[in-house]
Amino acid sequence: MQVLVTGGGGYIGSILVPRLLQEGYKVKVLDRFFFGKETLASVSKNPNLTLIQDDTRWFDKKILKNVDVVMDLAALSNDPSGDLDPKKTLDINYKGRARVAKLSKETGVKRYILASSCSIYGFRDGLLDEKSPINPLTTYAKANRLAEIAAKKLASGKFTVTLLRFATVFGYSPRMRFDLAVNGMVLGFFKNKQIPIMRDGTQWRPFIHVKDVAEAYVKVIQSPKDKINRELFNVGSDCQNYQILPLAKEVADSIHIPFKKNWYGDPDTRSYKISFKKIKDTIGYTTKYTVSDGAKEIYSNLQKGILTDSLKTKTVEWYKHLLESKKLSDSVVIQNKVL
Repeated sequence: MQVLVTGGGGYIGSILVPRLLQEGYKVKVLDRFFFGKETLASVSKNPNLTLIQDDTRWFDKKILKNVDVVMDLAALSNDPSGDLDPKKTLDINYKGRARVAKLSKETGVKRYILASSCSIYGFRDGLLDEKSPINPLTTYAKANRLAEIAAKKLASGKFTVTLLRFATVFGYSPRMRFDLAVNGMVLGFFKNKQIPIMRDGTQWRPFIHVKDVAEAYVKVIQSPKDKINRELFNVGSDCQNYQILPLAKEVADSIHIPFKKNWYGDPDTRSYKISFKKIKDTIGYTTKYTVSDGAKEIYSNLQKGILTDSLKTKTVEWYKHLLESKKLSDSVVIQNKVL
């Protein structure tokens, strides 16, 4: 089986791609590599891996020849990043992914999996499942919803479409992100012995380890198509729904640091508590890693110097840098450059 992963050099992709190779799949990665190719250095010599430097908005559909499964991860990630340039976010996160889905169907790809986000729920009370009303509050969330709609319309008996709404991700990755809640908390303790918390700490979020995200993809492509076609799944764990302040305390306990907080920002307008029952009941997916596991892993890597805090680890700041240097410009066209 051959799998194409868009955005495969990113935070999730750099964990997912080695996992797919471990399963014995042939993997193509389509990515602009804004964060460099070194994120996949551990598998760069694998004969089953092909890296293609290109953009989802204009790549040649010949790249999809003989591809069985497309995992569409390519996007400007998270809410703050999406608001830097709303038009560009919609172009990449919605139109780009809608194009990937359309071309996948046209070229005979059998399965298409879209990476969406639980941020689509916005601000809602109670425990939310896949049938709950949504409330996308940001450009990032709205683009995800538009991409979901576009992809699902293409589903057929021969073209299986699955939509995955992921919880907030945490844990170590070669393309490290410290702009995610758990990861940023650990960095705050490491650098300043206190934890940054967005006001007022009562907001709910679901969380999932990046390795569990990779396992979700593997589980989906190994599931019968009648269980996943035209289906939307929240991906995470019921036991990892947290309010932010208690989450921060658990992170501190995990790495044995006295709890000290540092409030920042305005009160968060997003709060959602999610049910992950459907994916467990339908395909038997469950998570393995806890917040404590992720916090310990990141803290240990910081102590060892494996991880460092750099511009590239803060997604918004790196995108700002790329925009200012025009490296994120649409005028920078890279056509089918196989690395």
